[in-house]
Amino acid sequence: MKLKYGILVVLISWLSISIASAQTPAQKQVAAAVDTLYKAMVDADKDKLDKLTAPQLSFGHSSGKVEDKAAFINALTSGASDFTSITAGNQTITIVKDVAIVRHVLNGEILDGGKPGNVKLGILLVWKKQQKQWVLLARQAYKLP
Repeated sequence: MKLKYGILVVLISWLSISIASAQTPAQKQVAAAVDTLYKAMVDADKDKLDKLTAPQLSFGHSSGKVEDKAAFINALTSGASDFTSITAGNQTITIVKDVAIVRHVLNGEILDGGKPGNVKLGILLVWKKQQKQWVLLARQAYKLP
């Protein structure tokens, strides 16, 4: 009897987690856009960065520095900002009509003046759907311990 009860508890827990982690189609599209953005940042891919960001981009760094679209893309393509890897964890995505609010923890490996380093940041991204494509409108980072 205890074994059946234990199996039932595990099954209900698994189903709850599966249902809670299910994403809507829009959330899946935004998650894919985040992944594509981070790959483009690591690759310093100017064309992809341009397509993934809105002309009005406001890109806030954990230092307080804020860049517009041109400065953001230039920093990556010139090597001034050099990410060698980026991963996002504990991500949540909230969709409100044509706006998506994304929060996650960014873990990144960087080259700072040629010296390897690591960053751990809290990230807030605001995406807007424009002409059937999600584009990054705003980003703010904050330092985590």
